[in-house]
Amino acid sequence: MARSAMAKRAFDLLGAALGLLLLAPWLAVLALLIKRDSPGPVFFRQRRVGRGGQAFRIHKLRTMVADAGGPPLTVGADPRITRSGVWLRRTRLDELPQLIDVLRGDMSLVGPRPEVPEFVALYPAALRERVLSVRPGIVDPASLAFRDEAALLAAAPDPQRAYAEQVLPEKLRLSADYIDRATLWSDLRLIVRTIAMLMAAQPAGTPPSKAPQARR
Repeated sequence: MARSAMAKRAFDLLGAALGLLLLAPWLAVLALLIKRDSPGPVFFRQRRVGRGGQAFRIHKLRTMVADAGGPPLTVGADPRITRSGVWLRRTRLDELPQLIDVLRGDMSLVGPRPEVPEFVALYPAALRERVLSVRPGIVDPASLAFRDEAALLAAAPDPQRAYAEQVLPEKLRLSADYIDRATLWSDLRLIVRTIAMLMAAQPAGTPPSKAPQARR
């Protein structure tokens, strides 16, 4: 088990370092786009719950107006989202800075997505310890299974409640199953499947402002 954990950490460090090196020019362009679009910092940092229940501040490219308040779940055409933020969210490019969190040891390339404390408080005791026993990830099986989560929540009368009662329990089940079966090979396959999903997610000609979004 210890050797497997060391191999996963080495995989994370190599993948995150290589990713940041290759993506540095693109991240610089995205940073300029964000600054040109609206005043405020390039990065958005938010408190999430990581391994062992320890809180950390996740890195994202800012997709909302600076100092935007409101609920942790954004659904549909949220007025807080900037013009560039619509595109960044749809393509998931706003998640790229989480490679920094992987290098820092707060996250892994693959693992259960880290939630905000409000939703972690809803975890059943039987699953809480298992799901929080590993580093959270940028990529996870639940994101693939719930690729239509945005449309589901946008159609719900109360998106927050729908997420807590319908989506979150199934995500936790998938996360626990991942933890029980994870290997480096399965992690690599999840990364490839996620990239393929993102490349195929937005059909040509779909207006960005009409694409439903449900993100934390």
